[in-house]
Amino acid sequence: MIEVTRLNGKGLTINSDLIEMIEETPDTVITLTTGKKIIVKESRQMVKNLVKLYRQECNSTDFVE
Repeated sequence: MIEVTRLNGKGLTINSDLIEMIEETPDTVITLTTGKKIIVKESRQMVKNLVKLYRQECNSTDFVE
């Protein structure tokens, strides 16, 4: 799950596995596999980086209990 910010400033958590496409039009629009579109403040590159970081955390063997 990644944390992004809607244009109104409210935070939103998205399941990154559901992201189908990210566009800058110039606002950043995230299209989910469900067809839902979400406009966020973060840039396309920032969303990509958040997804990469999340996936690295999921694959890490250094879990703290």
